[in-house]
Amino acid sequence: MGTKTGILIGLGIGYVLGTRAGRERYEQIRANASKLRRFPVVARPLDAAGQKMSDLVRAGGEQVTDKVADAVKERLFGAPATQPSTGSATQSATQPTTVDAQTTSSTTQR
Repeated sequence: MGTKTGILIGLGIGYVLGTRAGRERYEQIRANASKLRRFPVVARPLDAAGQKMSDLVRAGGEQVTDKVADAVKERLFGAPATQPSTGSATQSATQPTTVDAQTTSSTTQR
């Protein structure tokens, strides 16, 4: 059984059991989980994992932003945003890349 299939089956079973248990049972489970979360033995690893995920998201955010910007530039201008350099590294670093674009407007009367 594939991972996706297992996850979907697990979610389906959880949904069915959750709907049968009702809102009162949900609130009871939530309250117990909240009490358990207050114990230092449980709280420390959860806090550490949360901090680690936060750091990973921050570090990956810049990479995601760059990829999105490159994709937008490629869609708008039709050329790859990052072009392989054929000249020296100092030449491409000192000269900015420019793009000529024209906009046209049209008005239609009804």
